[in-house]
Amino acid sequence: MQTQLAAEFRDTPDGQTAEAILRRCVHCGFCTATCPTYQLLGDELDGPRGRIYLIKQVLEGAPPTRATQRHLDRCLTCRNCETTCPSGVEYGHLLDIGRKVVETRVERPVGERAVRWLLREGLTSPLFAPAMRLGQSVRALLPETLRAKVPERRDPGVWPTTTHPRRVLLLAGCVQPAMLPQINAATARVLDAAGIQTLIAPKAGCCGALRFHLDDQVGALADMRANIDAWWPWIAPTDGSPGVEAIVMNASGCGVMVKDYAHALRHDPDYADKARRVSELTRDLSELLPDLVPAWKARLGDTLPDGIARRVVFHPPCTLQHGQKLRGGVERYLGELGFTVTLARQESHLCCGSAGTYSVLQPGLSQQLRDRKLTHLQAESPQVIVSANIGCITHLQSGTDTPVRHWVELVDEWLARV
Repeated sequence: MQTQLAAEFRDTPDGQTAEAILRRCVHCGFCTATCPTYQLLGDELDGPRGRIYLIKQVLEGAPPTRATQRHLDRCLTCRNCETTCPSGVEYGHLLDIGRKVVETRVERPVGERAVRWLLREGLTSPLFAPAMRLGQSVRALLPETLRAKVPERRDPGVWPTTTHPRRVLLLAGCVQPAMLPQINAATARVLDAAGIQTLIAPKAGCCGALRFHLDDQVGALADMRANIDAWWPWIAPTDGSPGVEAIVMNASGCGVMVKDYAHALRHDPDYADKARRVSELTRDLSELLPDLVPAWKARLGDTLPDGIARRVVFHPPCTLQHGQKLRGGVERYLGELGFTVTLARQESHLCCGSAGTYSVLQPGLSQQLRDRKLTHLQAESPQVIVSANIGCITHLQSGTDTPVRHWVELVDEWLARV
């Protein structure tokens, strides 16, 4: 795509990155076929190609409008279009640049600013956990729309205390420990069963995605630097001991963000090298399965005990299948453990509508996508729906009575019953 950037962007890092991305776009429109918002709205400007044109116009000097902002806001950042694109257009990075520029030029209404501030600061606050516990204690009394955002509290179980020579770091996250603490505990137990010790750096917090996608990129970069500082003593110990072998993510939304630290901090002279090392070490939990499954089976066999749900349908989060380009691993290795795992026969590539805070900011579109996704998932008559990201899990559970869980919880239950 021929581009003539305005002088204010031409020689800036963001301008150079955007121009390189724009020049790869060939206007083919394949991306519209896999864009969830285009499928719902049928508006060119609510698909990737249209949004690319909007961003291009702004970077060439055209003043953005409130309508420009709304079209960019409606994007789920699912990156399905990147999977579809034959030219390798890095749409996600271009959208980040476009949103940042538009945010500085178009003032949002007071109500929108307040909600976005509350999400940025509230979800990452130490007060979020006690607030969630309070909500869970009175969950039955909450209005239906609010109750859908407050999952029932479950006992996370015991965190393993055995030390192992093999060690990994786990990002606890900002929302997951309060909403679904059993996911982190289950992760530590299944790794322990394979002879791997799970460590959590106490000062590591939000991965940065919440602020980044709510147009506070400065705050997001601060979150990233804080995590790097918290992890670095375990990555490069000064006492000569070996560092951790991986930084494990059991929320694919966090994983795609941390794997992007190298890009986000590439111009930071103090953090660029460390960020690159962190991104290299980061692994989604499913990437460890080729190593983990043989260890589990050698110890426990490969027969599922009675009482465990066997018929499973897997919803691969967009951040896993499109953001991290990881497909097929969860289904294959759960199958090797004896589960019968399927994907939805239709639209397994499409977003469920969760997309971080999207379900709060765009509730109408989000619910339509959730209900559409659940129709396809429940057509498989599963005993349980599994996914790999807390946002997808809680969003889908709000629309169905079928249990929706993280796949690692099934493995944890299998190990506990053998």
